[in-house]
Amino acid sequence: MERKTELLRNIAFLAHAGSGKTSLAEAVLFNGKATTRLGKVDDGTSNLNYEPEEIKRGITISTAVHHCAWKKQVINVLDTPGDYNFISEARFALQAADAAVVVIDATAGVKVGTEKVWEFIDEVALPRIVFINKLDRERSDFYRMVEDVAATFQIKATPVAIPVGAEDAFQGIVDLIKMKAFIYVGDGSGKYQGGAIPADMEDIASEWREKMIENIVEANDELMEKYLEGEELTDEEIEATLVQGTRSGAIVPIMCGSATLNIGVPHFMDIMVQAFPSPAERSSRKGFKPGSDVEMEFPAEESAPFSGLVFKTIADPFAGKLTLLRIFSGKLESDGTVYDSTKDVKEKFGQLFLIEGKKQQPIQAAGPGDIVAIPKLKEVSTGDTLCSIGSPIVYHSVEPLPPVISYAVEAKVKGTEDKVFGSLSRLLDEDPTLRLGRDQSSSEIILSGTGQIHLEATCEKLHRKFGVEVTLSPVKVPYRET
Repeated sequence: MERKTELLRNIAFLAHAGSGKTSLAEAVLFNGKATTRLGKVDDGTSNLNYEPEEIKRGITISTAVHHCAWKKQVINVLDTPGDYNFISEARFALQAADAAVVVIDATAGVKVGTEKVWEFIDEVALPRIVFINKLDRERSDFYRMVEDVAATFQIKATPVAIPVGAEDAFQGIVDLIKMKAFIYVGDGSGKYQGGAIPADMEDIASEWREKMIENIVEANDELMEKYLEGEELTDEEIEATLVQGTRSGAIVPIMCGSATLNIGVPHFMDIMVQAFPSPAERSSRKGFKPGSDVEMEFPAEESAPFSGLVFKTIADPFAGKLTLLRIFSGKLESDGTVYDSTKDVKEKFGQLFLIEGKKQQPIQAAGPGDIVAIPKLKEVSTGDTLCSIGSPIVYHSVEPLPPVISYAVEAKVKGTEDKVFGSLSRLLDEDPTLRLGRDQSSSEIILSGTGQIHLEATCEKLHRKFGVEVTLSPVKVPYRET
């Protein structure tokens, strides 16, 4: 599989918890032949939610990375957490993405988590597509969701497909550009047949096509004139303007389907590779000259100096530390040296990996737009910039969300306090939202995070990865006489 910069699509999947974004990402990987069967979150066979803490709770806790090929393009999938305890991960992952997919549960609508991730996408100004999921479920309502999205986010919500059938009779989509119906088998295989729009849907399809065109022509003045003068627009003109409008952020296309039945997902993937930009098509990331406010930027080309941003760290008890890096410019080859301009240190490394869920695939070299993992870098942490020593640059990383809850951590076995502190420090590399400290007056180890589930999952991970058992208890308050 050729990984040229112009063929890459780095796409983050975001949603409120439970909307089915991991299931959608699984269907994308399955259709792109990266996995041999459709992974399911509910029965623990997901390729992206593979950590025991995730399987037990049925939620995404940590951003997972995988890739697949589709129509000669390579899609790098970043599956991010939607649960509020872990949502900071989504914000870090967006730094590695060039586009975002927001998944909405058709039975639940826009939730507080949806609004939060939308804010994160606005911060980095990424193009986005909304996927309305779970249309096979009871009480799902596609048209209400479209209104909900348009009203909440004050955008031109532009459905490019509408559903055929509803609830348990949901069986496919009408493509509003081609004006054809695609009826899916609905067995998870993603197979479908194209044909004429059902007679009882012709009116509603025409009405929604008209709305779609009205929104799309606003992204192009020439097309707008043509449309207002009553000329027929060709499918090619509509598609080209949709792509242009999506990339500029003027249009937010809406797709629909069911991730678990794999209905609508192949059509959604067509739109993703077509409408989302490659790293080469986005304006290059702005950085700074180390130690100053002087702006710099390197083009997303192999010939440019190497630079990239660390957006995630994985603490592996066996492989040591894995540093996940999004390359913005230049080329990185295995068995080399990188310069960490944030900390002003040089580090040697051996292998380079592509991440495939919980597996790693060794590669010789990587170029602009690639997302790679480097094992065993000692000093480097999440948010650092790696670059070539001859042309240093610093990219500013986002800040983790502030902790809101603290507990005292006690070792179950007396005398292992130092091991607890040491192992927790290693988990801090992996999760920048955690805070660790000692209370001088009570000499307790204090662990702070973004919620109770966050801290409980951290303790479970501590036990699984480092064999250290701890209990969480309320922090003691020292009373003093005045």
